[in-house]
Amino acid sequence: MTEVKATAEADAPADLNEAVMGFVQELKTFRKNVNNRLQVQENRMTMFDRKTALRGRSPLASSAEAEAPHQKAFNAYVRSGDEDGLRGLTLEEKAISVADGGFLMPTVVAENVQSALRSATSIRALANVVQIDASSYDVLVETGDTGTAWTNDIAATAESANAGLARISIPLNELSAMPKASQRLLDDAAFDVEAWLSERIAERFGRAEAAAFMTGNGTDKPKGLLTQATATLYTEDPLKIGVTATTTPGDFDVADPMGKLIEVIYALGAGYRAHASFVMNSKVAARLRRQKDADGRFLWQDSVSAGEPSRLLGYPVVVSEDMPDPVGGGVALLFGDFRAGYTIVERPELRILRDPFSAKPHVLFYATKRVGGAVTDARAIKRLNFA
Repeated sequence: MTEVKATAEADAPADLNEAVMGFVQELKTFRKNVNNRLQVQENRMTMFDRKTALRGRSPLASSAEAEAPHQKAFNAYVRSGDEDGLRGLTLEEKAISVADGGFLMPTVVAENVQSALRSATSIRALANVVQIDASSYDVLVETGDTGTAWTNDIAATAESANAGLARISIPLNELSAMPKASQRLLDDAAFDVEAWLSERIAERFGRAEAAAFMTGNGTDKPKGLLTQATATLYTEDPLKIGVTATTTPGDFDVADPMGKLIEVIYALGAGYRAHASFVMNSKVAARLRRQKDADGRFLWQDSVSAGEPSRLLGYPVVVSEDMPDPVGGGVALLFGDFRAGYTIVERPELRILRDPFSAKPHVLFYATKRVGGAVTDARAIKRLNFA
């Protein structure tokens, strides 16, 4: 009895070891199967990511491929006058060459110019800008209020009064600039000719546009804000800007310098006043910066964060050097919602013609664009003059 029990106890470790080894082997097999399944899943996810990335890049790649020949051919034309690459090209179903000579600039260059114009300190930053493909842009403006009436289910509804309509047509005018560079500079491969052209064209276009949007007479150029017909301050005529004047010649009134400004602010309709701004010359701004209230606090509030304009009586101030200097009988400032009151119309493309003959040894670049502008709702703008 004792010998049998001893033999069973001796065999027990061997059975236990065999069981443990079997369990370890099964665990290894299970681990291997799991790893294989994870690897298959990872391969599937990798393949899916590649297909998704390719599908997402396709539109961008095709756009880049469509733009690349134009940009490459344009660079060759600007540097050496080689027109062969540009002739016959199309971009967005438009021919690159134009009937009266020259070629369309690449989209990248045109957008750089437009971006610089938008960031310039001019009325363009405040006005309503519309891009069109036609030669003019028409705006219909109501010259009165559309009548309304209360009705019920029994009484007959009377015909309400209709507002009159005025049609304002804004023609596109051609604006040109002619920067020049030496051929030696153009031959330099390190010279970024596209950036140089964008900067020069934007600078010249920006100055011409800013002046025309203020003082243009509407003949072969935009109709400016300061040449628009005027009437008394509280006029509701959509074609005439309301005007008032100080009582001190060439300056704000000494006794109450802010009185006329407050009058101008509240002469503007409440709907326009919510989005209104002041526009003035820097010399006029210098005078207003010195004004204080009865408690000695400056009425001019400087910007407290980057990108935010200074404020006067709670409204943003835009300093435009195209506004006139303070003189007797001159314009002191404008106040209004310029997005509602002034519309700028333009064609998005820019054209350029290379001229290596007229200014030897320099090369001229004749750049043109089409742009127009006019007051489309004079009720949104008020004007203060100096006496």
